[in-house]
Amino acid sequence: IIDVGGESTKPGSQPVNFEIETQRVVPVVKELVCSVKIPISIDTRKSSVGQAAVAAGASLINDISGFEFDQKLALFCAAHSIPVCVMHSQGTPEVMQINPVYEDVVLDIFDYLEKRIAFLEKIGISRDNIIADPGIGFGKTIEHNLLILNNIAIFHGLGVPLLLGVSRKGFLGQITGVKKPSNRIVGSVAAALTGLAQGVQIFRVHDVKETICAFQIWSRVRSGK
Repeated sequence: IIDVGGESTKPGSQPVNFEIETQRVVPVVKELVCSVKIPISIDTRKSSVGQAAVAAGASLINDISGFEFDQKLALFCAAHSIPVCVMHSQGTPEVMQINPVYEDVVLDIFDYLEKRIAFLEKIGISRDNIIADPGIGFGKTIEHNLLILNNIAIFHGLGVPLLLGVSRKGFLGQITGVKKPSNRIVGSVAAALTGLAQGVQIFRVHDVKETICAFQIWSRVRSGK
């Protein structure tokens, strides 16, 4: 899957007007659909952007807001049987990293995703068309992220495929001291391997080649063949 986004959602980022976001993503989606035989995902919180991207050829909608920012987006997906990825985020990107607090980060996120999946099913989205993402780095401290990674197998209890996005995240830089995101390949792959070892099915990565190489070695070592 190639995931296309036109609005930064890193900590502290500001919202982008839907017209600008649409202008950014639609030409890219159209070009990708014409040049590669790979499903295209659109990363957006806005129904108008999602509709335009699907019209251009995108076949999955990935919403960091858990389909709460614009509920018309979920209704659109239900009406057109479009697969979705529902993610957990505490707060919006502008403020999400300002003192995030949980009673139990793993169980709180599990409960949230369980409720959002139930909502999506209620409006007509088949469970077979739902992916869940615990949202590493979205309203979480380093300790929260580590607890989620260490216990991510719990999220299989949601009964849907899991997506893990740890690639180049800020907490990796905080742990390793590597400030430049593009230099966090080793940390990104190490964190992804933690998810692979616990059965995570889908990984959102920047450094595809390096991640695949690491996964191949891990799989061969594990199988002994």
